[in-house]
Amino acid sequence: MTKIRLGIIGCGGMAGSHFSGYEELKDQMQVTAVCDIIPERAERAAKLLGCDLVVTDYRDLLDVVDAVLVVLPHDLHYEVGMTCLKAGKHVLMEKPMANSEKEVIDLIETSEREGKVLMTAYPVRFWPLVVKLKELLDAKTYGDVFQMSIWTEQFTKYEDGHWAHSAARLGGGQFFSHGCHYVDLMLWMLGKPVRGTHIGTRNGTPWLEKEGTSNVTIEFENGVLGYHFGTWGARGSRLRYSIHVHCTEGMLELDISDWKLYAHTGMNPEKANLDTGSNNNVIFEAPQNGKNTQYEIAHFLDCIRTGATPMTDGPSSLQGLRVIWRLYEAELNGTIADLSGLGLEDDWKSVPAGTVG
Repeated sequence: MTKIRLGIIGCGGMAGSHFSGYEELKDQMQVTAVCDIIPERAERAAKLLGCDLVVTDYRDLLDVVDAVLVVLPHDLHYEVGMTCLKAGKHVLMEKPMANSEKEVIDLIETSEREGKVLMTAYPVRFWPLVVKLKELLDAKTYGDVFQMSIWTEQFTKYEDGHWAHSAARLGGGQFFSHGCHYVDLMLWMLGKPVRGTHIGTRNGTPWLEKEGTSNVTIEFENGVLGYHFGTWGARGSRLRYSIHVHCTEGMLELDISDWKLYAHTGMNPEKANLDTGSNNNVIFEAPQNGKNTQYEIAHFLDCIRTGATPMTDGPSSLQGLRVIWRLYEAELNGTIADLSGLGLEDDWKSVPAGTVG
């Protein structure tokens, strides 16, 4: 098998979180170049990955790579992605794809014109725990789903002046930057959205220009409700990273912090005695390996080889971001957002009225 030559553009914290899974893919790919505007950071990454070419301008690595992983501030995604696609390179873009609808569409159309893979780095969809959860939901192993709740409790604060504190560079606030993972997950698992609400606040995260804490509720066409609570202001945590899916025959709990999937079943009817106990069994356990990004990278490599469409391709990424932009718009207007037409399987070229970005 010919190894795919990968270049990494941006060697900061996010790039570092990917490194732990590269060893598992060494028979499929080779990191041939790394780029960072801080030479010392690029040198450290090159040493860790065993590659020789270190550059501070990403254009200087294009001749020695087949594909790139772009891990840069969000406002740079568009320029770098367009340049790489036009140079004939496949692109795995760290989330979110870009900061505006026009930029995302330009990237999609360019990738199609150039015949190159464009994929969003949404690793959560590819984690074995999450794949197993979706299999159980699709098979209705525990009955019909009626509520999916996701919690992500973090304390995320950078040094003064960091780009991630800027709403313009981030593309919004915590909801746009981090919540996009979980909007994507809900659309993938629950189907077509119908309507929803978002409320965010800067309380507790004054270093951010937009919301650092976010609450979003989405109703889906099948009547299922989805909810995500995310914060970058947590000073303590109990739920950490977790997903609870309530079904008619039990509740599935995915504890991302210990990489276990639990089934809670056999709960007795509550008769005003506060008895909420149920049986609790671990039904699936996955190995812990950093952020487990090797699964999404393996999918990216497979799409390059076979010409298959990535699960997290440009159009599906656009639909998820449109949901976020529509929810932001409704929040400003004090209304409930109309999310119809924004399912992952809906025609992304038919722009629903009211979409902003």
